[in-house]
Amino acid sequence: MQISKAFLGLLESGPSHGYDLKRAYDERFGQDRPLAYGQVYATLQRLLKHGLVELDGIEPGGGPERKRYAITDAGVADVDLWLAQPERPEQYLQTTLYGKVVLALLTGRPAADILDTQRAAHLDAMRELTRRKRDGDLADQLVCDHALFHLEADLRWLELTAARLDGLRAQVTS
Repeated sequence: MQISKAFLGLLESGPSHGYDLKRAYDERFGQDRPLAYGQVYATLQRLLKHGLVELDGIEPGGGPERKRYAITDAGVADVDLWLAQPERPEQYLQTTLYGKVVLALLTGRPAADILDTQRAAHLDAMRELTRRKRDGDLADQLVCDHALFHLEADLRWLELTAARLDGLRAQVTS
């Protein structure tokens, strides 16, 4: 997700400080990868420069001044446009994993071992996501479901590739 679009959407509910935007982002979208403060303020500066947000106030604090940002009409229009556009479906046509399998075959290494190791990593990730889903709220459950469905598709691909290794070996080494 684009951080700038998330910030604009979060600002639609009302003006906010950078710290509060970071906290809201991390709670809703960044549990696995929280934002760095530098990223927050760099993003806000870009939004300000492009006229998508404006300063809504500056408050003195114990440290640096606290700037409050508000979304502009141009920012609302930007969010509207972004929300209306479908995301490009990710097709994963040339994944790193596929490349590893082909290179293993080309170099005489055991490609089946790569697939087995990857299968174990996927299953571990699925167990963790299932635990998180069980303990999470609805938003977390939906995020986990999305990841689990992708991992399930990957597992199907791993099984199919394992079944076709001899044919792939013959094709890439000829």
